[in-house]
Formats: sequence, structure tokens, C-alpha cells
Amino acid sequence: MTAALAAIAAPAPIRRVLAQVAMSRITAYAFSFPALVGGDIRLADFAGHPLMVVNTASLCGYTPQYGGLQELWTGFHDRGFVIVGVPSNDFGGQEPGGSAEIANTAQHQYGVTFPIAAKTVVKGPDAHPFYRWAAEARPNDVPHWNFHKYLIGREGYIADVFPETVEPTDTRIKTAIARALADS
Repeated sequence: MTAALAAIAAPAPIRRVLAQVAMSRITAYAFSFPALVGGDIRLADFAGHPLMVVNTASLCGYTPQYGGLQELWTGFHDRGFVIVGVPSNDFGGQEPGGSAEIANTAQHQYGVTFPIAAKTVVKGPDAHPFYRWAAEARPNDVPHWNFHKYLIGREGYIADVFPETVEPTDTRIKTAIARALADS
């Protein structure tokens, strides 16, 4: 009997474990986001580099964190670190606008130069596959508000998670990024 047939014939608890093992092999680099303006942001293009995926919003009390994220991008990008902003209207309806409004806030008001995705669902059954993958990997560390930060290590797995209350320029985040950059 092949391994695939054995998995199908296995009792339900074993099938769940096998599914979790298969899911654990998927890395963040398997996902992509539609870009804010044309094309896709393929995380595979950043394979081997640490990256931070942050759900954002233009009308949130945490929106000024765009400035801190840009500071991280400026400070670590030359060493291979990547940030992807993922605008979402999931929390408090704080991203009601379209691409032009999102670009105005992120790029014009805060000077963001890192990649920004198109508006995306990040929670619930309709969440983007990246966010469903992250919730499966770290069920206690899902976004509860805007500016939730997933740090993905070089190997493509979640290395650390920082809630919206942790500023991007916090020493804990800078240390985690430096550690991810140092890992080979």
C-alpha cells in the first residue's frame, strides 16, 4: 500500500496529524499577494531572506507605525530584509478606501517604499491563504487588530510575532530581525 493510500485509510486522528505534518512543510514563500498597483508580490521572490508581513490600515490609531516600518526597511533592507504591508479593512473598518487612498496614506503621508499589497482579508474563513497558514502555524498569535507583525525567518517559517502594540522600532523587533538576518 502506498503512503498516500495508507493516509486515506488511517483513522481520523492520524489523518489530522498527517495533514498537520504536510501543512508544516509549506513555507511563507509559497504565497503571494496581489500588489497595490499591478502584478503580484510573490513571497517566493524573497526566499532565503527574512521578511515581515504586516496587516495595515490607513485610519487606525496605529497608522503612524508606517513610519517605523519604513525605518526598519531603510535600516535592514540592504542586508536582505523585506517588509510587505497588507492593507485590511477587517478591524474597525479602518481601511475603507481603494488603492489610491491606501497609496496616499502609505507612500505619500509616510514615505513607504516597501511593497504594499492590495486590500486583503486577514481573518476568518475568507482570510488570504497566507493568514490561514499563519493561523494554523501559530493559532495563539493571530491578528487581533491592525499592524500585527509576522517575522518570517530565512527558512520561510514564522520566527516571531509582534502584536499591534509593539512599535516597529522596538528593540525586541530590531533584535529579532538582526537574529533572523544572522541565521544561515
